[in-house]
Amino acid sequence: MTDIPIETAPPRVRYLAGALYGLGAIAIWSSWMAITRLGITTTLTTLDIVMLRFVTAGIILAPVLVKRGLAVDRLGWPRIAIFVVCAGAPYGVLAAGGLRFAPVAHGGILIPGVMPLFVALLSALLFRERFSAARKTGYGLILVGILVIAGLTALTPGETKTIGHLLFLSAAFVWACYTVALRGISIDPLHAAAIISVGSAILFLPFYLAIHGFAPLGASTGELVFQAIFQGVVATILSLVLFAKAVSILGPSSGAAFGALVPAVSTLLAIPILGEIPAPLDWFGILAVTLGVYLASGGPLPRLRR
Repeated sequence: MTDIPIETAPPRVRYLAGALYGLGAIAIWSSWMAITRLGITTTLTTLDIVMLRFVTAGIILAPVLVKRGLAVDRLGWPRIAIFVVCAGAPYGVLAAGGLRFAPVAHGGILIPGVMPLFVALLSALLFRERFSAARKTGYGLILVGILVIAGLTALTPGETKTIGHLLFLSAAFVWACYTVALRGISIDPLHAAAIISVGSAILFLPFYLAIHGFAPLGASTGELVFQAIFQGVVATILSLVLFAKAVSILGPSSGAAFGALVPAVSTLLAIPILGEIPAPLDWFGILAVTLGVYLASGGPLPRLRR
């Protein structure tokens, strides 16, 4: 059998391929929040995590950028700036910073859960994108599921959690801007990851050294190596490539919808890892988000026959 290019594959095959890439990205995002919160609440700071993430990824992907260049002719400087700011170090500071003030469950709800709604809004405003009734229903189910899983507490002002919530929402918005910026461009996902990572490393490292200096980090060597590999390779390079592939196949709005699965996946992962059994109402939220993602991402629906 000969391989069928994904561009010319049947719609159901294209959706399956895009869904697999999207699910891979959300699996990484679901674990990133717990591992990041563990680091910044024990021995590392928010800036330490962001530095390890993008300096590691920048060093690994520097050869890719040297070979392929910045692709200014295809992207333009404004879009390159959006890439670096909205998917690079500034995004990392917002997301990781929020985890210092609010729990992982709230981050899982307010970043990837709200992000597809921001993408849909931006796509409608900037590109006059119209959504089918099924996708509108999907976005509504995502919103309902997020509120159910959050128990309406994630948005309740109180103490320092409000700071975390605002940082989470800001992170969701800037990542939505990056997602929309991927629209209509032909650039390899690894190349895009190289632009983001190297650009972030060059811009963020001087800022980090000006604040932190050259003092050694407080974590052990083993923890630093683990965080560098996870943050730099898995959470940055691998997740960016998987997410960009999902968006390139499904489109910005449909690809972003998979991010709304993170709250549900995080809730399910808490069962074996933390022994936290969801309440009956939480299961309804998980089902609503899952069905909403399928509809909002353009999942094929059965056709009724006469």
